Amino acid sequence: MKNKIMLGTSFLLALTILTACGDTSNSDSEGSTQKEESETMDHSAMDHGNMNHSSNGEVPEGLKAAENPKFEVGSHAIIKTDHMEGMNGSEATIVGAYDTTVYTVTYTPTTGGEQVKNHKWVIHEELEGVDTEPLEPGAEVTLNADHMEGMKGATATVDSVENTTVYMVDYTSSTGEKVTNHKWVTESELSNK
Repeated sequence: MKNKIMLGTSFLLALTILTACGDTSNSDSEGSTQKEESETMDHSAMDHGNMNHSSNGEVPEGLKAAENPKFEVGSHAIIKTDHMEGMNGSEATIVGAYDTTVYTVTYTPTTGGEQVKNHKWVIHEELEGVDTEPLEPGAEVTLNADHMEGMKGATATVDSVENTTVYMVDYTSSTGEKVTNHKWVTESELSNK
């Protein structure tokens, strides 16, 4: 009888140890899966790989140069925003300054894929078939901008509206990428050197 109790106790102890090991490996596996999912989410949230950082410098028809911009064309400023990796803290050369209405928009790319939320910035002159009056948040529009792959022609919802001066800038990102004629940075996203 004593041997049966010892055998049973040994069996339960072994089972407990195996279960604990199994839980640890499951926990590691879950932790690894959560870490991979987190990295994927972080990457997709910050992925601007399809963004056209540089442009040819053309401005939309009807966009008017700012009369008294805070940062004059040819001057330098520090970028205080992170629309994409390596942008924040970079020194910018002002290429153009324009008074307009800017929007953050949410849209689904025409190429498919996940919805892009609160994209900064699309200017009024990059919207198809709109009057000259600024739109209200919630308005549905068609984009005529190609800042990102699948953006041009996409249907978007206006998230926010701001009347301000926008700037086209040249800069070198902290990743070493030279960016020319980047569209757009708002006045509040720049500071004096």
